[in-house]
Amino acid sequence: MDTAPPAPAAQHRLRGALLVALAAMLWSSGGLFIKVAPTPALAVACGRAAITALFYLAVLRTNLREARWSTAFVYALMILSFVSATKLTTAANAIFLQYTGPAYVLLLSPPILGEKLSRRDVALVALSLAGMGLFFVGKVEAGTTAGNLLGVVSGVFFGATVVLLRRDATRGSGGAIPSTTLGNLVAAALALPFALGPLRESFAGPQALTALGVLLWLGVVQMGFAYLSFAKGLRSVPASEASLLSMLEPIFNPIWVLLGTGERPGPWALAGGAVVLTAAALRAFAPAEAKRP
Repeated sequence: MDTAPPAPAAQHRLRGALLVALAAMLWSSGGLFIKVAPTPALAVACGRAAITALFYLAVLRTNLREARWSTAFVYALMILSFVSATKLTTAANAIFLQYTGPAYVLLLSPPILGEKLSRRDVALVALSLAGMGLFFVGKVEAGTTAGNLLGVVSGVFFGATVVLLRRDATRGSGGAIPSTTLGNLVAAALALPFALGPLRESFAGPQALTALGVLLWLGVVQMGFAYLSFAKGLRSVPASEASLLSMLEPIFNPIWVLLGTGERPGPWALAGGAVVLTAAALRAFAPAEAKRP
């Protein structure tokens, strides 16, 4: 019995799903490369942000006049807080805590976008925040309190960035790239006073090639090519499916770090991460009616 070849639409959707999954896997490499970077957190954040901005300007021909300063500034704070959290605590803690962002999207959408907060949304926010609380349980938990708190802050800024980008899109202020490009430039500028000395020392020492390679990977591949793959995949993949595939990032981020450095997340972090990702997955599959204003 002959098997009919897949329909062109099905092939197109499968290709889109693979592109979104590839983007998430590239994003997931960030934890490992931030950990092995021979420079402090703000130096890594500065170098990555500068290279990413140059990549967007050169490859995507970004028009910065379409950017919104408010969105760019919040995006910059998200970058700085997440990279710092990854350096100070475990990579698992940092990425799981950033993924509390969808909870803040739900909380910020009513005042900024005028969208309604449903009972289901309130329950998902409570579930996500409960999972976040597990990261601060247990005295033997790996990572520092300061790093975990920065992870929480990065989640707040992540949620705020999503809401502001949606505001910009619905009000005709351009797509995401102009504001995120400007945000990378702002992040690099804010971190530069603290990064200049460490970067100069790294590039003048025996670890110069390592430092350069890490920053090029983070800026060009982990951020630049990953976004191109994600944007192309979104053309044929529904938003809910893309959201679920994007969760490959927080799943594989700590795996790469474990394989590369031996860093292991604690049991409370794993439990908290499972709760946070469950809340995010439930939100991704929420009925369309529940997402409308």
